[in-house]
Amino acid sequence: MEWLEALILGLLQGFTEYLPISSSGHLTIASNFVGITDPEEILPFTVLLHVATVLSTIVILYKEIIWIFKGLFQCPCNSTCETTKCCGLKLNTQQQYTLAIIISMIPVGIVGVFFKDVVEAAFEGLTVVGCCLLVTAALLAFSYYAKPRQKDRISLKDAFIIGLGQAAAVLPGLSRSGTTIATGLILGNKKENMAQFSFLMVIPPILGEALLESIDMVKEGVAAAFGSISATALIVGFLAAFISGCIACKWMISIVRKGKLIYFAYYCLAAGVFTLIYSFI
Repeated sequence: MEWLEALILGLLQGFTEYLPISSSGHLTIASNFVGITDPEEILPFTVLLHVATVLSTIVILYKEIIWIFKGLFQCPCNSTCETTKCCGLKLNTQQQYTLAIIISMIPVGIVGVFFKDVVEAAFEGLTVVGCCLLVTAALLAFSYYAKPRQKDRISLKDAFIIGLGQAAAVLPGLSRSGTTIATGLILGNKKENMAQFSFLMVIPPILGEALLESIDMVKEGVAAAFGSISATALIVGFLAAFISGCIACKWMISIVRKGKLIYFAYYCLAAGVFTLIYSFI
């Protein structure tokens, strides 16, 4: 892989990770166009790009992350209280939010541990990508037209259901951000809450995947893991994914608040139809 190919893939990963159009689907399509048909060939590089986008999430949402950590170890009263007047086992807002993120991680963790081989096999054909892009389009459209009651906060039950959406979105073409945000909106959660929650809930799973992949690379040798991908290509791809990720993350939060997801439904519909046609040619 040359640096130009790495630049293109990095930009694609950064923008499509946050925009609800499926980063994995676009990377699969782009890889096929540049002649990379074996997903195992660029898996370490793909993980590297995902780490870059996670870092962009941390940069853009650093205030929210600091807010979570500040309240994580505080008494639910948010003040020093006497034992007899303490609120007991109640959780403060940050602790409830953290628990919701942890619960949302359970489904994707199960998929990653027990069904990793099945998921990786799905990346081998463009037909799956095309079909999943159509599903993404349907979810985005439904969330746009559905008008459920607006909830003040994301419940633990909703967090688990949103987590199921994230687990399903490991399939290429099924957008992770699109699926989780659309699922949350359909359940009645407020737009201003869903983009932030969707982006924060993905940080632990991606970092965990990166850690496991790093362990495998150390075992087989870093040079062997990245194969023909040069150091220049790795750096260019990483920086491209990070910078474009910062731009897309901030933009996507604004888009969700304004309720403009329907335009991405049209895009996913067109991309899905194109991919299916291309896969049968």
